[in-house]
Amino acid sequence: MKKTFIFIALVSLLFSCNEDFLDEKTPDIFTSANAYTTYIDFRSSVNNLYFLFRRQHFSRDENRPFDFIYGTDLIFDGEPGGSNRHGNMEQAYRPASSIPTVHWNLLYKTIAEANTIIDRAANSEMTEEETKDIVSQARFFRGISYKTLVTLYGGVPLVLNEVGEPKVDFQRATKEAVLEQIVEDLGFASENLPGIADIEENEKGHVTNLIAYHYLAEAYLMQGRNGDAIAATSKVIEDPKTALMTSRFGTRSNDTPGDVFWDLFRKGNQNHQNNTEALWVIQFEIDVPGGGLETGRRGGGYALERHIAPLLRFSPFNSWPVGDYTGGRGIGWGITTTYYSNTIWGDDASNPDWNNDIRNANHNFVRVYNQSNSEALKARNITVEFSTEERPRRREFYAYPSKVTTPYNHPEGNYRTSSIPFALTSNAGMTYTDQYMLRLAETYLLRAEAYLANNQPDLAVIDINTVRSRSNASLATASEIDIDYILDERARELGVEEKRRLTLMRLDVIYDRVMRYNPFYVEQGMKPHFNLWPIPADEIEGNRGTVLTQNPGYPGAE
Repeated sequence: MKKTFIFIALVSLLFSCNEDFLDEKTPDIFTSANAYTTYIDFRSSVNNLYFLFRRQHFSRDENRPFDFIYGTDLIFDGEPGGSNRHGNMEQAYRPASSIPTVHWNLLYKTIAEANTIIDRAANSEMTEEETKDIVSQARFFRGISYKTLVTLYGGVPLVLNEVGEPKVDFQRATKEAVLEQIVEDLGFASENLPGIADIEENEKGHVTNLIAYHYLAEAYLMQGRNGDAIAATSKVIEDPKTALMTSRFGTRSNDTPGDVFWDLFRKGNQNHQNNTEALWVIQFEIDVPGGGLETGRRGGGYALERHIAPLLRFSPFNSWPVGDYTGGRGIGWGITTTYYSNTIWGDDASNPDWNNDIRNANHNFVRVYNQSNSEALKARNITVEFSTEERPRRREFYAYPSKVTTPYNHPEGNYRTSSIPFALTSNAGMTYTDQYMLRLAETYLLRAEAYLANNQPDLAVIDINTVRSRSNASLATASEIDIDYILDERARELGVEEKRRLTLMRLDVIYDRVMRYNPFYVEQGMKPHFNLWPIPADEIEGNRGTVLTQNPGYPGAE
């Protein structure tokens, strides 16, 4: 018996020393090796791509979403003295500035995560259909990120695979090579993403093939492929599920004053089931984890109201009115240029479109604050009317587009809990509704641009007039149509809603437009080479393995 026990002990000892026994098994712990396996794993990572996109374009100020509006022809800094809102432009656009650095980092962060998803999808447990769903979204976000990079910086390093170890020898690809990759990615996305009719109610904000076609058309235009751009935009416009909204709809369709253009921007209407114009809506939920909007602190959400609406407040205690047409909790940083508030509408009431174009009606572009549209002013027997004459603007008094705020729809959590009437807390200032990234009206104007580039102004004017007819504006003629007319129409229709910088830099006209229409930035040192931002200094210094060339005009350029 004793010998038997000794034998068993020796055998156990022998087998316990097998090397496999020492291998660590972590079936319940996520590691870099097992984090991308199932469809749910990949869905989580794709969701983060949506978050990164919203973070850059629509979230808190430190992510610099307003860099796409400041420094253009639409607004200027109402509190000058620094470079944060693109004043002192040499300082604002220096290679070490946060303006070019933050966007470079966020865009490459998005690309890096998209590359990981694309590379690891092939070896996952996903079905073919699940793989197509995941990869088409990842390639869309990679494509649109490179489209923004090439617009802001020109040719940039092309990174198309997951980087698993330190790399310090990135080289800039040509602009043409980057555009080819964008077309490849967005072309794949347009062919494989779901159609707009296939998106479930609980997946609002999901990218579709129509969104990919629109941005693919922009890339085609940058390549000079005008016919392909026309074909891509036509896919969007001719889809049976899309149409410009021409009748009142949604949550406040019985309000007066109001019209269909006003309805487009009311709280809850961006995702409304009858809204056939919305192509891509960025989703916000108030006081929901991950929803992006908070009433308890100023940092949450998209601060469009805070930046663009006037600083109109009343005593006692510097209280901001609640929800009426005085602009909510605006701070008056982004003052509208005379070009945006006056010139594009015909300068004054002697022009028929000043009164006829509903986009310029006082409830859509507020110039007169009076007792009929402001409870706060009514209580104090005040009427304020803004002059249309060229003059220095004050942060308290200027015309602004009401789409930046939600009249009478601020969350109750932002009301002061006191006897002060009509007052908002200091935590207000966000735009408390979902945000359009893309509307069908923009696609019409993009196709008009493509027709014009293709020497077909007779077709371009049809698309422009489709948009103008909805707004009761006078019809344009083919002889009037040039790129300036299209940019003016984009300002009338899209205003601070669009990422204006990307449009102007894509067309290589930002210097010309600022010099003509924004005297503030002329005084702040606008230069021709600002049509491209500099490659961030950190990227150049850290790329020790080879030279990462700087854009012309900036320190360190050859």
